[in-house]
Parts: sequence; C-alpha cells; structure tokens
Amino acid sequence: MTTHIPHTAAKTVAITGGARGIGYQTAKELIRRGHRVAIGDVDEARAKEAAVELGVKVVTRLDVTDPDSFREFLDLVEGGLGPLDVLINNAGIMPTGHAHEEADAVTRRQVEINVLGVIFGTKLALQRMLPRRAGHIINTASLAGELAVPGLATYCGTKFAVIGFTEAARQEYRKSGVQLSTVRPTFTLNVDDLQEAVAFYSKLFGTEPAKVKPGYANFAIAEPPLKLVLLENPGKGGTINHLGVEVESSEKVHAEIARLTGEGLFTDEEIGTTCCFATQDKVWVTGPAGEKWEVYTVLADSETFGSSPQHLDDSAATEGGVCCGTAAAPTEDKQEAPAAPSCC
Repeated sequence: MTTHIPHTAAKTVAITGGARGIGYQTAKELIRRGHRVAIGDVDEARAKEAAVELGVKVVTRLDVTDPDSFREFLDLVEGGLGPLDVLINNAGIMPTGHAHEEADAVTRRQVEINVLGVIFGTKLALQRMLPRRAGHIINTASLAGELAVPGLATYCGTKFAVIGFTEAARQEYRKSGVQLSTVRPTFTLNVDDLQEAVAFYSKLFGTEPAKVKPGYANFAIAEPPLKLVLLENPGKGGTINHLGVEVESSEKVHAEIARLTGEGLFTDEEIGTTCCFATQDKVWVTGPAGEKWEVYTVLADSETFGSSPQHLDDSAATEGGVCCGTAAAPTEDKQEAPAAPSCC
C-alpha cells in the first residue's frame, strides 16, 4: 500500500450537459471540492436554474453539435474562470427502440450529440491545452460502449465510437501533458443470498448477469450506465460494499493516482492485485462518510476470487478472508469475520 500526502489546487472545469443528471451532480461535487465550474446545456432555461442552485457563475446555452457554439462556450469559461484545466464531455441522449423503426432524424441526432459533440469538444479543448502541455479531457462513455444491448443499437454504436475515439486520441497525445479518458461507473452491493439477489436484479434490469462465480456476480447494465456487483455476505444484505469507476488501462489508473492526489485525497494503491475473479490495477480513496471508492482497470480474468492483502487484517486473512467485504460465512460462535474494504 502506498499513501500519498495530498495537496489541493483549484481547477477550471467545463461541463457539457450540466443542467441535470450526471453533469449536474458532477458539477455539485467539484464545486464542493473548491473547483471553478462552468456548465453548458442545450436547455438554457434549466441550465440557468441549475446555475442558481449550484452557485455557478459561468453558464450558457450550448449546442455541442455546433463547433462555433462550443468554441464560444469555452471562450466564456476561460474569460470568466481562467485557462481551461478540465473538460467533461457529458452531454448525450439515449433513445430506445428497434433499429429498423428508428426515425432517421433520431439516428442522426444521436450521432451528432453523442459522437460529434465529443469529437468537437475534444478538438477544441486540445487546441487550448496543448500549448500549455497540461489539461484533462474526460469523455462520458457507457457500458453500452462495450456490450451489445438490444434496443439500443444506435446508442451502443455511438458509445463504442466515444471509447474508440478517446483511446486513439489518448495514445496520440500520451506525451503531450494532456490526459484523455473515459469513465464508466461501478456499484457494489452486499447481499444475504446471491441466488435470490441475482434473480431479483435480473428481473429489475431485464438482463442476465455478465459473470457468476461462487459468492459473486456482476451485471453490466446499459441504462442506467452501471456495473452492478453482488457479493454474498450473510448478515450484510442491502448495504453498500463499495463504489468504483472502471477505466480503460493501467496507465489511466496511474494518471488517476496523480490526479486524486492533486485533488487533496489520500490514495491507497494496489497494482497487479487479484480479486473478484480478476487481476486488476487500482487506487482507493475514502469518501467523507467513510465510503470506499476505487478507480480500477481489469487486466485479465482469474479463476480464483483472490485477495487484497493491503485491505485485509490478520484476522480476516486467517478466516479465509476475501477482498470484497467479509468472509462468506460466520464463525462457529456466530461472530462474523472482520469487515474489509473491497476491490471489485
């Protein structure tokens, strides 16, 4: 385990699609952490309402499909808050339905917003960041960019494109000082009975789990864009085990270690660890209420659950402890094995 001593530095952050949903909540959290945040959204009325609620001073109508509108947004951001440090390309739409019944206008709109909006924003941000050799562009993707989801054919195509574009650009500019990344959130829940929980969530989300192992299952859900992991921990059912964000590479994990440290967070690193039936690189941080967050990448599948020694105390290890919560069964005197932070 490596612990970094944090320092804080306020950054200028521009968020597209910031009037509601993920964009709104991201803005709220970044403001709480002391950053300078600007939001843009095609719904100008709602964007202004959100700005009042959040205390955002730089807000405007933004059409991400129009490069001139995007350029004006970034000009406004830099004029009001200073040089752009972070662009979060969050704006997107997700119509559903059979591909052959989808109106051409709807298909075109998805491609324009979900793909061209990301590409236009990335190009414009790069033009500002490259001369300074600093900056971070974050493109909101989806697990639908990794998995084929019936009823979301066009949407899946757009999100595959976002991931492919971002990864190619990341490699292209890897020595420039500018970081590019996608994010795909993960959620992990303790359950008392895995079989019962799998049956329930299969019905709730209308999909079967992507992986099932003894005491473990995960769902890759396209909408909401979520990876749900179930860990069998009797007596802990219904509680959150931990939260996480899956990223595309080990390089990105290391970039996040540096970024999180720069944000003032203590970080615990686990490189090449095996847990949750996978070999992973990851970094842990702890939220204000003690909740555990991980940023991780999966290097390879594993046939063993594995363990995470950095996050297990001796008693948990001697009980056959696991890296995701407590051991699967209580001891003979009904006392559970000590809880341990988890790593799926």
